[in-house]
Amino acid sequence: MDFIKKFSDNAGEGERRPEGSTESGQRTEGQGGFFDKASNFVNEQAGGGRKGEQNEDALDKAIDYVQENVFKQGPQDNESAAEQAKDGAIADFVRDQYKKNTGKDFPISERS
Repeated sequence: MDFIKKFSDNAGEGERRPEGSTESGQRTEGQGGFFDKASNFVNEQAGGGRKGEQNEDALDKAIDYVQENVFKQGPQDNESAAEQAKDGAIADFVRDQYKKNTGKDFPISERS
């Protein structure tokens, strides 16, 4: 019962922080166990993490900016592969709607 009370007391108090950071915002690179490192490796191999962020085009970066500053979803500089795939789907939708309504390609070309 104490666990349930503690969980309910702490629910909603947490703030989304980038993976590997502390409450003070300091990075804690190199810390974490084997499973954390394995998870990060798999995520990067799937296109996530900081390496995946480097491959984003300007539209993807604009989507990250809106998510971070307008929707207050926290830092977008180290997203998982699934989050980056979702952002890619949003960018594809924007490009498709632009072309459908203007008849022209979106001015920012897509990176592959």
